Order: sequence, then structure tokens, then C-alpha cells
Amino acid sequence: ERKVVLDQGKTNVNGPHQGAWIDSESGEDWFIHFQDRNAYGRVVHLQPMKWVNDWPVIGNDKDGDGKGEPVAVFKKPFVTGRYQVQTPVESDEFNDQYLGLQWQWQANPKTFWAFPYAGSLNLFAITMPDSIRNYWMVPNLLLQKFPAEEFMATAKIIFNARLEGERAGLIISGQDIAYLSVEKKADGNYISYSSCRNAADKTIAETLTDLEKLNGPEIYLRVKVARGGVCEFSYSKDGRSYQPIADKHIAKEGKWIGAKVGLFCTGKLKTNDPGYADVDWFRIEKI
Repeated sequence: ERKVVLDQGKTNVNGPHQGAWIDSESGEDWFIHFQDRNAYGRVVHLQPMKWVNDWPVIGNDKDGDGKGEPVAVFKKPFVTGRYQVQTPVESDEFNDQYLGLQWQWQANPKTFWAFPYAGSLNLFAITMPDSIRNYWMVPNLLLQKFPAEEFMATAKIIFNARLEGERAGLIISGQDIAYLSVEKKADGNYISYSSCRNAADKTIAETLTDLEKLNGPEIYLRVKVARGGVCEFSYSKDGRSYQPIADKHIAKEGKWIGAKVGLFCTGKLKTNDPGYADVDWFRIEKI
């Protein structure tokens, strides 16, 4: 037998996709599923559920036909005790000897990519293959999922580069890529902005624009993400006054995943002793 017990109806919750029935200890029934939110990934929803004529009815069944629609607001499940509202961890002061669970490497990690040390994270300038045209195929991107529709991410970085072409930055990753970075050149360190549309093509090269030469190794990199995945980058040399980038990057999902925000450090020359980016902290804030 087959029966539709939940569909999008007149709501903006597309899908709904995949899910599971939750039978709570208090005897309540609930259903979790996800909604595809493009750049924001697959957002999990919790729906009320009840049984009618041996069929589950999920969400709000306004007309009583046994087919519910997702609800945006509903009474919480019954639990004993009181609990504060919490969100998954996003910011990281890098005070622990291990990376937080919010972080995900772009590819299977190597132990020498990063090293938490003395209250900061050392990201080493891993050499990129000559064949790479953009950062879609760079494995050592340290990323996390978008935590909200609107947020601001800021990182304080001390760039300890050794070789020309080494680069460290703040990146928005997906099928379209943009990043703000500092690069070591023959005459010093330069702040630059790069973007690449359709980066997943792999053959499309990114555009790179130098912004200004830096006098010291310390730099603050920031990106504000507004509704619709609109990303605005900026940087600061003192952590107070930020210089905005004119380009507005629209975040785009990856392959079966949402867009991500994070850090990287790469190099161009083969060496056993690369430079590194000393990341003091990475902070997510509400906007």
C-alpha cells in the first residue's frame, strides 16, 4: 500500500526529503526530514506526527485528508527538565589540541596540513599540483557549513610565509568560489581577492586582483553573508577599520552539499619546509 502523508503543499518547504520517525520516551511521535536550501545545504526540520486509521499524518493536516504540510512553528517535544537554547559550535579560538567538530576538510586529511599549537592553528602552505586551475580541487581547505541565513565570519591571521607564491586566506567554497587572501611575492606580502564562476568545471581559471601591499604579517579577513547567500568580503590591518571589496559574491552549493566557509594555506613551490598561516581565531557572529 502507498499513501502520501506529507508534501510541500502551500508552504515554502520544498521536498520534503528523506526522514525518520521518532518515538519519544514520553509517547509522542515526531518526524525529521530535510529541506534542500541550495547554498545553505540541507536544513533539518522537525514535524509533529500522529496516527490516523493506522497511517502516520505528519505536519499540519488542515483539510483532514490525511496528507499534512510542514509547519514552521510548533510546540516543542515534551522532555523532563529545562534546557537552554543552543546552536552547534561555529567559532573557534583554537585553544584545544584538536580541531572542533564543526570543521571539515575538503578531502581526506593529512596529519601535516594543520597543527593546533599554543592557542592558535598553524595551517601549512601545502603545495598545489600544477594542473589545478582553481580551488575546487584543492584538498586542504578547512571548511564548515553555513550556520545561518545571515552571519559574519572573521579570522585573525599572522602570515609566516617562507617561499614566493605561498598564500593564506578566507574562502567561500562551492561550485562558485571566492576568497580573500594574503600572498608572498618577491617584494613582500600582498592582499588579493579572487573569484571563479563554475569552478566545478575544473578547467576554468580564477580571476585574481591584487589590492594592496601589506607592511606586516598580521591581517584580519572577514566575510558577511546576507540572505540569498550574498557574500561581501573585507579586510583590516588593525582589527578595527575594515576595507570592503566591491564585488558581491553569490554563494552556490557544491555537489550534493551546501556552500561552506573556511580557511586555507597553499604554496606553489615544492619544499619540505613550507611557511604557514598562524590562525589566532575564527569567529562567527550574528548580523
